[in-house]
Amino acid sequence: MVDSASKASSLKPSLRWACSTPSRFIAFGFGSGVLRPGPGTWGTVVGWVLWVLLLQHVSDSAIAVILILSFAIGCWACQRAGDDLGVPDHGGMNWDEIVAFWLVLWLSPTGFIAQLCAFGLFRFFDIIKPPPVRYVDRRLSGGFGVMFDDIVAALYALLVMAVLVRLGVFV
Repeated sequence: MVDSASKASSLKPSLRWACSTPSRFIAFGFGSGVLRPGPGTWGTVVGWVLWVLLLQHVSDSAIAVILILSFAIGCWACQRAGDDLGVPDHGGMNWDEIVAFWLVLWLSPTGFIAQLCAFGLFRFFDIIKPPPVRYVDRRLSGGFGVMFDDIVAALYALLVMAVLVRLGVFV
């Protein structure tokens, strides 16, 4: 019997597959989820680029609405893509990183160095999954579970960023 982690690592969806339906296109971060290595990191890069190009000057209330809608759409898209693959949380599904990193960028200081630090912190916590991130990752299923564990990792990154701001590292 093959467990879902082994099955997930052996599946390598093509760009064509990832772009063939709206749910796959979203779940796979506009196709960035097929990039190797590190599709989660590529998704975070996509999130950062979209933030800089489209979102960084949007009002706080609009960002809040965008985050809520993007989270909800991500729950749907990741559920559908996971069902299509037969793997509930395939590593190529990186919309969760995009949305969670938008949250981090929204609440972090502006400026390239601060954003680079936030990027590194978010990727660190998303990869190592300290408690309760790992617990959430294992206990919550479906599209909601895919999305929510990254929000918890984002909260860790935000906590460290807040400490760095308090210590005067960032203004």
